[in-house]
Amino acid sequence: MDDPSTALGAGQHDVVAFLSTPSAYGTPAARVERIDTHISIVWLVGERVYKLKRAVRFDYVDFSTIERRRAACEAEVRLNRRTAPSLYLGVRPVTREADGSLAIDGRGMPVDWLVEMARFDEATLFDRLADGPGLDLGLMEGLADAIADFHAVAEPQTTHGGRDGMAWVIDGNALGFAEQGRGVLDPPACERLTAATRFTLGRHQDLLEARRRRGMVRRCHGDLHLRNICLLGGRPTLFDAIEFNDEIACVDVLYDLAFLLMDLWRRTLRAHANVVFNEYLTRTRDLAGLPLVPLFLACRAAVRAKTSATAAAVQPDESRRTGLEAAARQYLALAQTFLSPPMPRLAAIGGLSGSGKSTVARRLAPEFGAAPGALVLRSDVIRKALYGVSPLTRLDDDAYTPEMSRLVYRTIAERARVALEGGHSVIADAVYALPAERDAIADVARAAGVRFDGLWIDAPPAILERRLAARHADASDADARVLQGQLQRDVGRVDWTRVDGSADVDRVSRGAAAAVGAA
Repeated sequence: MDDPSTALGAGQHDVVAFLSTPSAYGTPAARVERIDTHISIVWLVGERVYKLKRAVRFDYVDFSTIERRRAACEAEVRLNRRTAPSLYLGVRPVTREADGSLAIDGRGMPVDWLVEMARFDEATLFDRLADGPGLDLGLMEGLADAIADFHAVAEPQTTHGGRDGMAWVIDGNALGFAEQGRGVLDPPACERLTAATRFTLGRHQDLLEARRRRGMVRRCHGDLHLRNICLLGGRPTLFDAIEFNDEIACVDVLYDLAFLLMDLWRRTLRAHANVVFNEYLTRTRDLAGLPLVPLFLACRAAVRAKTSATAAAVQPDESRRTGLEAAARQYLALAQTFLSPPMPRLAAIGGLSGSGKSTVARRLAPEFGAAPGALVLRSDVIRKALYGVSPLTRLDDDAYTPEMSRLVYRTIAERARVALEGGHSVIADAVYALPAERDAIADVARAAGVRFDGLWIDAPPAILERRLAARHADASDADARVLQGQLQRDVGRVDWTRVDGSADVDRVSRGAAAAVGAA
């Protein structure tokens, strides 16, 4: 395998050699670390990071001239300051001085350009956290909120995306499989995936176009996987957004999110993917896009199959090259599974306050239905949203009138209907104390022609009271007074499957999973 520096343009060999020496940065004793990718080279030096664009040209990126590389550097800084302003410091020229030497930001003629960044603790990169002791599940809601906030203010791009935008992705993947994937990816498998993806695109082209016209295609991140997320000040921070290709960056917001969901799913972090998915949809209420999730996940996995094969081709280390080739094949297989989702299902989990139904719903959701797991519709969260407050804001008694509760249950039923019609499984999480409420949610499944499972979680009053007393930072406002009211109410005949909720959460969750036939 050739050294990756051979994938360089005229004059870049000298620039790379120069930037690989401590003296380039005015600190001869400094340690210089180099990282190679298929489109850039990065040097880590002290408190700074310097990125050089390779003079390459692929179907999706063109850095072949110094003018293009400068424009790309400037765009990278501008776009990434939307989410990580403290990281992106500016653009620096590499200049040829009068004596023929090279300098960073010297007096001579620029011969190339660098993005200068502030260095952060690489241990906070989310891909490293995921590979190490574990990526804290508690970070996922904050991450989803950061993405939702970013998408909310991102500039709509009605001239991109839609049917043609996804066709461009699929065609580019097919070309990459044939060229960069040669000798790594199985050609018949690539052909089957391409055909299946084009068929799925045809089924959903009208929805894609409608979303484009409605402004759901925006100037997004474009490369939103775990390696491009870090912790800054304890907050999930997005960086390294795509600047070099509007077709990649200007996409449907759910396609942008799908890269992260696919990355988490591939790493078997299914609970993490499901929390991000549910929190994002809680914030955006973008249920109309659910039919597109299998297509978006498959295309994201296929992109990674292509780019992993491309990166392997310029990787000098044999073990890393072998790992990238194996990853490319895994991504290809994963893409195919996304395109064959199981039939959607509906489960409703009821029980008195403190029974553990919300915990069970969260535990069950990642293994229920197609990737990235079930949409969880929790009555407590929906009630808060209807009042326009955050889930942790406590409501007064006026928010719990029978009229308001009926609206909450109608909202759950309506959102479940939309999700099921979009091919996605749902878990409805509410008390469901009244027979009419239980009948109404079961009717949603019957109307959609899908399987319904009703679970009723039982636990003794003393356990319920103890759990409510121990709650903190929870969307539920229920306390001992609310529980006493529920205990005095006749719930009628409950014909749902009963689950013993008196045990620890692991045993209760296993019992619920067994009842609905989930892992």
